Order: sequence, then structure tokens, then C-alpha cells
Amino acid sequence: MGQTSLRQCPRTNQTTKLPLAQVARLAIAAALALGTASCARPQAPAVAQTETSAQSADQTILLTIFLRHDQSKTLAEIKEHLDKTEFTQNFPPPGVEVVSWYVMMGIGQVVTLRVPADKLREVNLVCEQRAWGAYRTEFYPTYDYRAIHEADRKRLLSK
Repeated sequence: MGQTSLRQCPRTNQTTKLPLAQVARLAIAAALALGTASCARPQAPAVAQTETSAQSADQTILLTIFLRHDQSKTLAEIKEHLDKTEFTQNFPPPGVEVVSWYVMMGIGQVVTLRVPADKLREVNLVCEQRAWGAYRTEFYPTYDYRAIHEADRKRLLSK
């Protein structure tokens, strides 16, 4: 039997088991839908469409991960844990691209990855097996909105 994930419906509070492969497909579909939805706005510029199309074609999603520092530990203890679990050598897994990696003071680190659908589980496992104990993790499907915002701004400023 494959790996499963529990999902709770906010409306009914019913819990459903979903295979991780299905969760990955749903996450990719949601990210792609959000990235391509018109939201009752004029057609996005060609630059944004090209980027969204490229993401769709290669079946990758952007995934933003908050690596929140365990503030009960010193920085030296956090680094010791990461060294012991070989987090740095294994994150991100091969085939996953780091798009950005920032330190957010008082929070920890914020990493955005470009993740092929078949690597989503590997990213999750690396975090579970190697980051937990040093960080609390939060995952957010993400899409690049910058080109759309810039086109909207340019259109509105030119009126």
C-alpha cells in the first residue's frame, strides 16, 4: 500500500485518506490553476503566459517552505542537528531547483523550490527526516505573480 496523507474538510470536519501521489497531483493542479486563472482580469502579458506555460509543460510547481527556527535551541545546537542529520548535503533532493533562499529575521529561512511532480514526496521526506528537530516546517504552493503585477501597474499608470 502506498503512502497516504490525511485531509480534513473544513466544512464537514470529515477526515479523508488520500494517496500521496494524488495529493501531489492535486497540489500541482491547484498551483497551475492559480497561475493561469484569469480572475476576471484582462489577458495577462505574454511574459507571464510564457512562464506559466513553461511551468505547465515541464510539470513543475513552485513550493515555498518556511523553515522556522526552533527557538528553544541556540544557533549552534540547530547547526549541530543539521550536521548530524546531513540536511545540508541532502536538501534539496537532486532534480529540485532552488529559486530563492532567504533568512527572515525572527522566523528562520524561507526557501522557494521548483519541484517536479515526482519529486514532491522526496522534498517532504528530506524535511521530515532531516530538518525536523532544528526547524518547524510549513509548505505553500506558490506561483510567480510579478510579471502580472507589473503589467497591471503599467496599464493603470498609462491611463
